[in-house]
Amino acid sequence: MVFQPSIVLYEHLDFLDYFIFFLVLVLTFTAVIYGVVASKKSGKNSFIDYMLMGRTLTLPMFAATLVATWYGGIFGVTEMSFKYGVYNFVTQGFFWYLTYIIFALFIVDKVRNSNAITLPELIGQNFGPSSQKIAAVFNFFNVVPIVYVISIGILCKAIFGCSLLMGTVLGTSFVCFYSMLGGFRAVVFSDLVQFFVMCSSVLLVLVCSVYGFGGIGFLQESLPERFFDPTGGHPMSTLLVWGLIALSTLVDPTFYQRCFAAKDARTAKKGIFVATGIWFVFDICTTLGGMYAAAIIPEAKPSEAYLNYAIQILPSGLKGLFLAGILATVLSTIDSYNFIAANTLSYDFVPKKYKHSLWLQKISILFTGCIAVAMAVSFEGSIKSVWKTLGSYSAGCLLLPVLIGYIYPGRISDRVFSGAVIAAAAGITYWRFASHSGFWAEVDDLYVGVIIASIVLVFGVSSEKFFKRSSC
Repeated sequence: MVFQPSIVLYEHLDFLDYFIFFLVLVLTFTAVIYGVVASKKSGKNSFIDYMLMGRTLTLPMFAATLVATWYGGIFGVTEMSFKYGVYNFVTQGFFWYLTYIIFALFIVDKVRNSNAITLPELIGQNFGPSSQKIAAVFNFFNVVPIVYVISIGILCKAIFGCSLLMGTVLGTSFVCFYSMLGGFRAVVFSDLVQFFVMCSSVLLVLVCSVYGFGGIGFLQESLPERFFDPTGGHPMSTLLVWGLIALSTLVDPTFYQRCFAAKDARTAKKGIFVATGIWFVFDICTTLGGMYAAAIIPEAKPSEAYLNYAIQILPSGLKGLFLAGILATVLSTIDSYNFIAANTLSYDFVPKKYKHSLWLQKISILFTGCIAVAMAVSFEGSIKSVWKTLGSYSAGCLLLPVLIGYIYPGRISDRVFSGAVIAAAAGITYWRFASHSGFWAEVDDLYVGVIIASIVLVFGVSSEKFFKRSSC
């Protein structure tokens, strides 16, 4: 069989493929309806039930929804593996596993013992009201699902032959509809279906690749040595930037929301460890899948190579399951991120008397979806650009103040926290748009943010201690 670097995807699909594809959509929506009906029968129609599933998330559901939420940018990771090989596994896998373990061991107890509903509210409890508002701004833009509406647009365009914008609007509208219908419970129940489909789909591509072409030996013979270089030919400073971005998980709202919703801290800890094991296998599948695509169709467009390769190697029926798996991967992330961003709008930004309004939350879901589509257009469909931009602000501004607050509670005041975050954001923005040469051209804006935040924190805490001593 001759593999083509570029294909018209829907021309390679038959009735069985479309049947399986739409069957998964039906199962997803059925799971949502089941969750809504189950909630009404139990009489749980409270705000906490809508936002956090009544804080009753069990271990299987916790692990499934966390895994499903985390891989909506599958086109981004497969593009990186297609271009750089195992570098993708290091930057998008290994660094993150370390962060997950840190979160489970040192942060879960602090999170679950709080009565907070959102991450900004938790930050407000730890530092003060100004810190909560500032964190809410970063929280919102960090979770608006820009990357994932780009991915859903790419997928819809490939399957149905529509424009990228139309595919983005249709996919995002579907997610907003079922999220508004059932709240976080709808998100979790849809994630259960999507979890099984997405994991099986990437595994199928790897199994068919090994069966058709051989194992690691084939890849070593067919690909340049740089594909097996952990640095991918990049300088160590770039590798460390991805490590810092991975640490942004420690201030990622999706992790916090699942922990807030878990029935207890023990469930959350076990769930993170189970999810990490599943992510490890998933990352192996996507990394090797992208490398097989590079070996077979090296001239393909990187962002589309994995999709084109998978459709050509899979038999009839399994193509539809694979596409449903990719769709599930993207949808499960859009619904979670969009829901959390809407939580921020309807809970953290509004006066206290409106905080428990379900209608305001539902309107916010739709509004957030519109913002995500608009921002996706502004980034011109570049997934890596979105990741890098938003990841730099999240890790560079919030990470250090929040972690120090965990380690030394009460040491950082509301004013110092706010000043550190704002100064770091200003520094990152300046560095991003300023021109640099020589050594400074190699300094990433994320480092600038971390350094500025560190300076403000040290100076702010020291000066407050000095004035307190002087007043005594």
